[in-house]
Amino acid sequence: MSEQQEYYYALGRRKTSTAALRLYFKKGKSTINGKNVEEIYPLKDDQINLVNPLKIADIDIENIMYTVKTAGGGVISQIGAIRLALARAIIKKYPEKKKDLKVLGLMTRDPRMVERKKAGLRKARKREQYSKR
Repeated sequence: MSEQQEYYYALGRRKTSTAALRLYFKKGKSTINGKNVEEIYPLKDDQINLVNPLKIADIDIENIMYTVKTAGGGVISQIGAIRLALARAIIKKYPEKKKDLKVLGLMTRDPRMVERKKAGLRKARKREQYSKR
């Protein structure tokens, strides 16, 4: 890697969502799937949740930008995948910040997945109602 690297790449996953993130240390507009962050996640809570790793790592949000390609899952699942990717990209630039992010659980991939449907059942565990007579 060169000293003046253009961006830091990281991949994040949660449930069935994946997020490929490029973190740039320059001013600009952050995008998710080619659209503005506010357009995809209009709720303030979601926007705050996205940049949580940057706040914890004490990085000025005004001087960075990122582009993300997300696929799969739902809104919350994609936010979790983006957070993990953002935390991993920060570690590539600032390895000393890893402990701060790890303590708050931002470096851990959430392993929970939907359980598969079994044969003869309605869902993974839901059965037909038992009738004695």
